[in-house]
Amino acid sequence: MTIAITGATGHLGRRVVEHLKALVPADQIIALVRDPAKATDLGVAVRAADYGQAGTLPAALAGVETLLLISGSEVGQRLPQHRNVIEAAKAAGVARIVYTSILRADTTPLILGEEHRATEALIKASGLTYTLLRNGWYTENYTASIPAALGAGALIGSAGEGRISAATRDDYAEAAARVVASPGHENRTYELAGDVAFTLADLAAEVSRQTGKAVPYQNLPEADYAGILAGFGLPAAFADILAQSDLCASRGALFDDGRQLAALIGRPTTPLAQAVAAALA
Repeated sequence: MTIAITGATGHLGRRVVEHLKALVPADQIIALVRDPAKATDLGVAVRAADYGQAGTLPAALAGVETLLLISGSEVGQRLPQHRNVIEAAKAAGVARIVYTSILRADTTPLILGEEHRATEALIKASGLTYTLLRNGWYTENYTASIPAALGAGALIGSAGEGRISAATRDDYAEAAARVVASPGHENRTYELAGDVAFTLADLAAEVSRQTGKAVPYQNLPEADYAGILAGFGLPAAFADILAQSDLCASRGALFDDGRQLAALIGRPTTPLAQAVAAALA
């Protein structure tokens, strides 16, 4: 069995490789990366592959049986990039493609869901055996803002009292590794999310508890939150997408209680308190 992972030097990809090395021999793993020089520490074979450069993909996918397609990070460019990979995988004779999608991609109101929904359709139309890993929100999406919240004296957002079933990148990475390393997941779709949902007020309270500093949660109108994010240096269009995601979260779009993620990894997902402690360390 030969398993290839796209984006293997990214935040998620690196964790997938580490978990996968505990499940299969390292010589069965291929890291597909834009810059091989950044992958020398992974301890597996490395091949150059760029989602946006279709010509790099046939050689990168030669002999690959299972491909983990980690969704690209360039919002607005992901569909053509994913199409390049899917077409190259089919041409190379890849037997199975596993894709990291978004929670309830078929129905989510999040703008971020559009490219995932279209990618899922491409995968199904390709005729390849597939597994769709519909990842919920990463806890790190929120814990990354803890330093700014401590500095400003408040955690901000537009999620209201929406409950968010987030899990850590490591939780999702372990699930992906287990799926690509084992049979029994053919043509299945998994809705993956954390066991215990939290509100942003819950997150603020946990940060306050662990730091001993009062950090309240301040809920903002969507446009105001987008403006603040843009003021931090985010591109305006991406700031709008993040604020819209928060607004959707306030209406339940990021809540899920199916516990399919815990079932795949064989343990409870990482608790919020542990994720906050890691971010503060």
